[in-house]
Amino acid sequence: MNMLRKTSVYFLASLCLASLMTGFSAGQAKAYLIFVTNEKDDTVSVVDGDSLKLVQTIQVGHRPRGIIITPDKKDIVVCLGDDAQLAVIDANSLKVTRLLDSGPDPELLNISPDGKTLYIANEDDSLVTIMDYKSGDVTQEVPIGVEPEGMAVSPDGGMVVATSESTSMAHFIDAKNYKVVANILVDSRPRYAEFTHDGAYVWVSSEVGGTVSVIDAKTYKIVKVINFEIPGVRPELIGPVGINFTKDGKLAFICLGKANRLAVVDTSSYKVVDYILVGQRPWHAVLSPDGSKLYSANGLTNDITLVDVAALKAVKSVPVGRLPWGLVVRP
Repeated sequence: MNMLRKTSVYFLASLCLASLMTGFSAGQAKAYLIFVTNEKDDTVSVVDGDSLKLVQTIQVGHRPRGIIITPDKKDIVVCLGDDAQLAVIDANSLKVTRLLDSGPDPELLNISPDGKTLYIANEDDSLVTIMDYKSGDVTQEVPIGVEPEGMAVSPDGGMVVATSESTSMAHFIDAKNYKVVANILVDSRPRYAEFTHDGAYVWVSSEVGGTVSVIDAKTYKIVKVINFEIPGVRPELIGPVGINFTKDGKLAFICLGKANRLAVVDTSSYKVVDYILVGQRPWHAVLSPDGSKLYSANGLTNDITLVDVAALKAVKSVPVGRLPWGLVVRP
């Protein structure tokens, strides 16, 4: 082989290698992880979002339930109900780096858009605990109804909504002065609250009532109550809990608990357009970073189900720990 041909071969080989490395880097950039709290195992399962393979199991503390990711995507924060603490997991090293005292029986929590303030539902104390995230200091406690659970923060950070299960109310709290500005009666046992992307409405799921109430975030009036009917499923099994809006805001996925399904709701008409059969007792769900996939945590089958958002179809389920409860995605 002459020198010119050798040079050409080496040049082409270098180009191929560079192309492969670029492709690998791009693939790595698109990779994401799913963090799932397992209430019975006292663990968080970490699952690769593309392959759905278990990456790691993190021991966190007793009865992990509510889980969030900080706005900078650096930390995962988990409610430890039986420890009266929050576990902070580094999203890259996958290690618990801090334990924060949260008040009794934290169930769900949320964080301000700037990442500075945590809002924690303390189920046993009928309080919303407000914490400075950096220091871990409790700065305020806001009394609300009995058995707080749901915790939503408006996109602009100005309003917080907590639900109280036994009082059957959604409580609107001004995030500037931490005063309750409205108490809205909804159906029995409200479990979750979620603002629409534009912050105009709050959707509140009522597990025992079997409905979702849509509340105007400015007037505090209920504008719609969404009902669910599934042929062959007893009404008392239809227990709405988690709520997720698609990236474009046109659809909402509602986890229906013991009905073993996700309801798909058109957000403009409030009509149920489909029901997707997943695992048993889906409690909460989360979208992939690009919004093309949805993952539900199914408590009674100890797995998560991947749903194709465009096709509105369950693709597959994979095992995690025992009694999976909540989940988040780290891009």
